[in-house]
Order: sequence, then C-alpha cells, then structure tokens
Amino acid sequence: MNIKYATNEDIAEIAAVEAECFPPAEAATEKEFVERVKYYGNHFWLMYEAGKLIAFVDGFVTDESDLTDEMYKNAFMHDENGAWQMIFGVNTLPDYRKHGYAGKLICRAIDDARQQGRKGLVLTCKEKLVPYYAKFGFSDEGISDKSTHGNVVWHQMRLVFDR
Repeated sequence: MNIKYATNEDIAEIAAVEAECFPPAEAATEKEFVERVKYYGNHFWLMYEAGKLIAFVDGFVTDESDLTDEMYKNAFMHDENGAWQMIFGVNTLPDYRKHGYAGKLICRAIDDARQQGRKGLVLTCKEKLVPYYAKFGFSDEGISDKSTHGNVVWHQMRLVFDR
C-alpha cells in the first residue's frame, strides 16, 4: 500500500471514490475537490493499491474548534498554521472495506497532525460510527449543533493531544 498527498492529477479519482462512498447530498463534487486540493492537498491522505485509489481521508486545518457546514464548501478557510486538523471524509471503496485501510489513513492523519504541532483532530460521524472512531482516541462530544451537512444528524468527535 502506498500513501501519498493529493495533487491535481488525483482529483478525478478522488471524486469518483467519494461518489461511491457517500450519498449525493453528502458527497463533495469534483469541482469542490479542485478547490480542496488547491488549498490543502497536503491534508489529503490517499491510499493506492496497484495504481488504483482505494481509500482516502481529507480535511483542512483551522483555529476554529468545531467543524461547521461552511467548512465543507469553503476550502479557502484552510489555515496551514491552525490548531485543529479537521477530517471531512473517510472514504474506502466498498470492495476494500474491512481490511483496516481507513484505519491506517486515520493513524497517518493523526501522526501528521501531532508532528505538525496541532492541538488535535475533529470530525463528525453518524452515530453508528462513534465506537469506530473511539478506537483511535476520539471522544464523542454529542450531536453537532454546527453541522447538518446533507440533512444528517452528526456526532462531533475530538482527539486532543497531550501537551
């Protein structure tokens, strides 16, 4: 497995994987990924197997402590010096699930954020995934009042680094 950061050449594959992993109301578009990669391609963790993108994690960095719906649409809000690594998506193609690939990418994002001196990471997830993210050290902060992305109920989860 090869893990790398995103470049413009990866955008079409990223959008295709996203479309397979999320319903249309929740999935980012190829146009949105163009903006995301432009502003924070180094905060995409892409996993390839035999030249095929099979999984990725992405999200920008900000001083805002909570994940908001506005962040999904406005890649320019990224602040490379921000305190918090946000996670907008954890994507694995259906045929590659249950092999630990997403977990490897999450661990890589956590390691990178720690090495970059961030306070920690923040993500939102559906209730059924709360135990999954808890395995990586994320704490459930309850139902988000700042994100209803795709008209879904999201739990905000946070991993805080010891300082």
